[in-house]
Amino acid sequence: MTLLSAPNISGNEWKYVKECLDTAWVSSVGAYVDRFEEMMAAYTGCKYAVATSSGTTALHISLLLAGVTRNDYVLVPNITFVASLNSIAYTGASPILIDIDKHTWQMDLDLLDNYLKSNTTIEGDSCIHLKDKRIIRAIMPVHVLGNMVDMDRLKKIAQTFKLVIVEDATEALGSYYKGKHSGSFGSLGCFSFNGNKLITTGGGGMIVTDSEEFAKKAKHLTTQAKSDPFEYRHDEIGYNYRLVNILAAIGVAQMEQLPDFILRKKEIDSTYRSRLGGMGDISFQQVTPGVNPNCWLFTCKSGKQKVLLQTLNENKLQSRPFWVPMNQLPMFVKDIYISENDFSNTIYSECLSIPCSTNIDDGEVEAVIDVIKKCF
Repeated sequence: MTLLSAPNISGNEWKYVKECLDTAWVSSVGAYVDRFEEMMAAYTGCKYAVATSSGTTALHISLLLAGVTRNDYVLVPNITFVASLNSIAYTGASPILIDIDKHTWQMDLDLLDNYLKSNTTIEGDSCIHLKDKRIIRAIMPVHVLGNMVDMDRLKKIAQTFKLVIVEDATEALGSYYKGKHSGSFGSLGCFSFNGNKLITTGGGGMIVTDSEEFAKKAKHLTTQAKSDPFEYRHDEIGYNYRLVNILAAIGVAQMEQLPDFILRKKEIDSTYRSRLGGMGDISFQQVTPGVNPNCWLFTCKSGKQKVLLQTLNENKLQSRPFWVPMNQLPMFVKDIYISENDFSNTIYSECLSIPCSTNIDDGEVEAVIDVIKKCF
């Protein structure tokens, strides 16, 4: 089976993990946690980074730091992985779902801007939803597949409507907008190191920020809010959300290989686009002007989605459909969904992700192309 997006364990992972085992530094403190955080801060251009147990926990803590609380609203695109919305639900807030741009598959900023202008008012430092008088506290852009929305425009909208930006950059390590790294535009940015991501720690996440206050608070909350270095005193509700040293060791080894991983992803992306472009009705995600994407998960669009998925998987070329739009999930079906053409459903119905692991060989890429060609 040629996997969709498999981990590439080809560097110092075994060496660094063995060091953790040999020294018994395997839990939530240790040199590799510190080193991993320092590497992520330096790479993203942020002043601080705090390692967490997953991208979801990074998002949850970031929303809490942003002041999101029960009965608030958070603006979020309708096409995303469910973790984005789960993290909002953990706070007691509700999402306002925004349909996507049909070309870039990112949050539609025209829809967003028009909705806020027509349905909100500013009172003090808060954006008030006119219909129910609830506060719209934050906006969560999701950098879908490593592409990014027009961050200049999104920042202006956020400033106008007093919204805190919490970036879901979980798919976008190595993606840049006008030379600035994803996750560094908002008050907080979040990354994931799940097994299918560009780099992996098996599971894990990271919060990045330029705020010392947020960084200290994030580290405090993710370590059960322990307030005394000796006694077991805790000063608020905390969470067991810290990344452990043994997984951070894998993360350090993966970070050392990140430039090569991104280069390989771009090669795969270029090959698929050049060889599949013009084949039948296949089309691709358009990159937002100004964005240099990491090309994380190669995804194409075709009316033959179901046939392609079935044929590829029958040939042991692991391929997957796109995420079900959030407004179609039973937990969120009653939440506000802003749309004119429901491009989210079109993308869901016609998109598929095909094998693009950083360690896929050229022969496997050719096999994917050949199977798709036969379907047309």
